[in-house]
Parts: sequence; structure tokens; C-alpha cells
Amino acid sequence: MNRKELMDAVFQGRVEDRVPSAFWFHFSPDAESSDALKNPEAAKRNFEGHRRYIQSFQPDLVKVMSDGFFFYPLDSPVRTAADLNRAVTPLSDRHPWIEAQVDLLGKVVGVDPDAYCFYNVFSPLNTLRFTIGRLAAVNFLLESPEIMRECLLKIGEGLSRLARAQIERGGAEGIYLSVQNPDTGLFSEDFYAACVAPSERMVLDAAAGAGGRNILHICGYAGVKNHVPFYASYDADVYNWAVNVEKVSLKEGRRMFPGKVLLGGFPNAPGSVIHQGGQKEIRAFAEGIVREAGPERLVIGADCTVPNDISLERLGWAREGGRLKRPGGST
Repeated sequence: MNRKELMDAVFQGRVEDRVPSAFWFHFSPDAESSDALKNPEAAKRNFEGHRRYIQSFQPDLVKVMSDGFFFYPLDSPVRTAADLNRAVTPLSDRHPWIEAQVDLLGKVVGVDPDAYCFYNVFSPLNTLRFTIGRLAAVNFLLESPEIMRECLLKIGEGLSRLARAQIERGGAEGIYLSVQNPDTGLFSEDFYAACVAPSERMVLDAAAGAGGRNILHICGYAGVKNHVPFYASYDADVYNWAVNVEKVSLKEGRRMFPGKVLLGGFPNAPGSVIHQGGQKEIRAFAEGIVREAGPERLVIGADCTVPNDISLERLGWAREGGRLKRPGGST
């Protein structure tokens, strides 16, 4: 059984000899600030990082990083929510920002046809945070929620075109949609449901309509806390959240997201077990993930992006921990 067949088994609810694993990290030190449209070398560095990782490790599932493409293209400068709404336009199917990412993904997919590739797409709100800054995004939401809802829907249309292009032309199995609802002191769950969720569901629906299997990543990077149960109403194939930050176990996730594939279990912070643990420790941690969640519809992974100086040997130890014991105690 090759790795693609192993992943197919997971989606079909079959348990094979090994629970697959998936870890990812950035390949560019300036992932959040580089602009690959202005500096094609950024996209080249990103691809070369993927190529080295895939050829060296042969992962079961590849989250293709969108380093260099975090900023949504804007038509004009922004000072107010109204400015932003005028500056944001839904992108055409062949917009250069989309085409450059299709090109990147196609090259990555070509490195290893046995790997499932999911392309990273930030939610409309997270994309906006990168593009204009978190403070401006929050202020605009507080001041002009109706305008911002419209703006997020327009960004959602552009990201939907990106998602469809990556599945239909780039060769992605689906998208990895990164969402957050962390501003619990400022925004209610009802606010998120009315203002933010429609644009996020739009992107998931577009990817599913293009034939994609999609991962919903509830991002707890750097300790950000979310209200995980909020996302039970979203429709994705795989759910990944920061188990160790949210204190919502994979076992609880089975009840929260019934019948879905769960991905995660390891903490991802610098100095954590996956980053600096020994072979026995990492393998035992992975075995514990499988025991707790059960091997069916499970992918061993981490809360979020792991440090980019991680040893691939450690990821291999986590993969070893996914091997299931046969009768008689052998693996």
C-alpha cells in the first residue's frame, strides 16, 4: 500500500497497519512579509524547501505552504473600512496572484505523486489580518461590521476562485483552510456567525464543489485560544485544532465532529516533545494519541506549524508511533 492509498483508507474509515502522520513548517524565514509577485525568488525558495522536504521524508500528507502569498491584492491604499471595501475586488480566475500559486502547487505536486497535497488558504479574515494588520482589521470590524461583512464576502469570492483553481488545475487534493475566532473579549459568537462565518463557509463550499477533500484548521498558533465548538457547524472532511492550547482533547473532538477525520495531537511550540524529544518519548507520545483517539479516521500531527529547524528524524519517530500492533504484540 502506497501513501496515497493509506490516506484513502483513512477517509474511507478503514484501519490499516499504520496511522498516517502529517507535519508542516515554513520554508521561508520571511513567510509573513515576503511578496512572491514582486520577488519571484520568494516562490522559488518556497518550492525548493518543499522539494527537499518531500524527497527526504516522503510524508503521507503535504500541506503546501503559501509563503509569499499571504497578502490579498488591493487596488488602492486603505485608511477606513469604506476604503477597504472599495479596494477589495473579487479576483478573476486567472489573476496573477492565483496563477502564481497554481504554478507553485503544480511544481510541488510533481515532486511526489504518492503524496496527498492540500494547499494552505487563510480564511478571509485571517487574510485580511495579514494584509492590513490585525489592529486595523479589528478596529474596522468594531466600527463598521456591515461594511466588513461585505468586504469579507468579496475576499471570500477571490479565495474561492483560488481554491477551485488549486483543485482543478494545480492538482491539490483539497485546501487547508486556516480559521480563527480569538477576539472573545471583543466579538461574540453571534457576531462571528453573522459577519465572519459566511465568507469562510463560502471558501469551503467552493473547494468541495470542485471535488476537494478539505481540512479545517482552527489555528491556535502562539497560544491563541478559539471557541472550538463553534466550528461544529462547518462542513469539512478533516478537523485540526490546537489540542494542547484549547484543552479540547481528540477524544472530545470525536463527539464534536462525528464521522470526520481528526488530525493532530502533538504540541507544536519550540522546545515541545516533537521539537526536542527523544525517540522513545516521541514514539510513546504518538502511540498515546492513537490510544486516546482510536486509529480510525485519524492522522497523527501537531497543533499547528512546527519549528522550521526541526529534525526530520523526529518526525520519523512520530510516524513510527503510528504503527499498529498485530496480534501477538508484533508491529
